[in-house]
Amino acid sequence: MTDINAFEQPNEAGFGDYVALLKPRVMSLVVFTAFVGILAAPVSVHPVVALAGILFIALGAGASGALNMWWDADIDAVMRRTMKRPVPSGRVQPGEALGLGLALSGIAVVMLGLATNMLAAGLLAFTIFFYAVVYSMWLKRSTPQNIVIGGAAGAFPPMIGWAVATGSVSIESAFMFALIFMWTPPHFWALALFMKEDYSNAGVPMLTVTHGRKSTRKHVLVYTLLLVPVAIGGAFTGIGGPIYLTTAVFLNAIFLRGAWQIWRRDETQAEADNYAVEKKVFRFSLYYLFLHFGAILAEAALKPYGIGGW
Repeated sequence: MTDINAFEQPNEAGFGDYVALLKPRVMSLVVFTAFVGILAAPVSVHPVVALAGILFIALGAGASGALNMWWDADIDAVMRRTMKRPVPSGRVQPGEALGLGLALSGIAVVMLGLATNMLAAGLLAFTIFFYAVVYSMWLKRSTPQNIVIGGAAGAFPPMIGWAVATGSVSIESAFMFALIFMWTPPHFWALALFMKEDYSNAGVPMLTVTHGRKSTRKHVLVYTLLLVPVAIGGAFTGIGGPIYLTTAVFLNAIFLRGAWQIWRRDETQAEADNYAVEKKVFRFSLYYLFLHFGAILAEAALKPYGIGGW
């Protein structure tokens, strides 16, 4: 009689596991913001060049994700949010993740340079290095400011997209960088407030672990207050306009209200409703960034018709 267990291979990697190594949800944000960076630039880009730029930026983002999963496999294994990832679950071997990450890094940087320009390729190479080495290997495990400084890694894609189109860096691309950079801390700290035990168990010095939730709540409010003028101020750059200004004012009013509510709450209130406010603010923060960049995209799309821009 055939043993049916002989056909079960729970630890064998499938195609989906290798896709998961590339962090597709993070990649979607990278692709979208890089796409906006290309289209918002004041020059026309050949569709083939733009498509190649997006493809290789996406590969670079995926490479960063694979390298991060290789390095963080030990802490991913003890966090509920990450323990089912391909490497800690045993479906993908660490060496495979490392090899894939390095290979994709090389392909992405070289091909982006050949397809577009060396500035864009250099920025992509620095982004991969910053995320994989500076953030993952150093900052994440050594300082509660990990997500503040490390947020730069996620802020580079629109700047790279702008460089793909123009071959340069400008005030507009610096604004898009600053928007993501300032958004990252309150976004992640809202998550950390209801995921504190995960970071504590993994030994990651997230602000909630090192300074407590009360201090983290104050930081969420302070960084949101710093974010608001940056976000609204972008309306008065070359990629802004009335559509962006209206969107930014509306979204920042809601986000600031959420940060204020988080700051006013104590742990008794939060535990009583299972961190409902914190979870709501975290979810809204995702829409917040996509809608800001959507407004930039709308300004760029309507500008030829005399509608977008000032």
